[in-house]
Amino acid sequence: MSKLYLVPTPIGNLEDITLRAIRILKEEVDLVLAEDTRKTGMLLKHYGISKPLAPFHQHNEHQQLERIVKRIETGEKMALVTDAGTPAISDPGFLLVRACIEKQIDVECLPGATAFVPALVNSGLPADRFVFEGFLPHKKGRQTRIQSLVSQPYSIILYESPHRF
Repeated sequence: MSKLYLVPTPIGNLEDITLRAIRILKEEVDLVLAEDTRKTGMLLKHYGISKPLAPFHQHNEHQQLERIVKRIETGEKMALVTDAGTPAISDPGFLLVRACIEKQIDVECLPGATAFVPALVNSGLPADRFVFEGFLPHKKGRQTRIQSLVSQPYSIILYESPHRF
């Protein structure tokens, strides 16, 4: 049966992966779509998982989308992973998920690592109401966006590269 699994991967510690994620990658899928095949290859090797890898990242997702969806439609099961955390959260994946849903392909997102949840809970900021904004614009519109968020009555979560921080 055709299926796309969205499999969260560890953020910083290889032990931060669920047993279910390991089982899905090891036993259920025919192919692993990876943001960086080298990084994912190290993760798979660490857990003794031998599956074919194919690149799927922001630079090729538009070109690969139709081909991947057709392969899933023919009965292949695939897992999408990113370098760290949950696919489609500020990482590639949204386009593939949307295309699969449009084609009525089963999509299953496994629970697991997401960087912003532990950061929020550990911050001491109120976590009963929050908004996740992802990455701010690099230059154009950055200050405007920040100013629009300053007066909000809830915790705001932003991603930022350590090189730009």
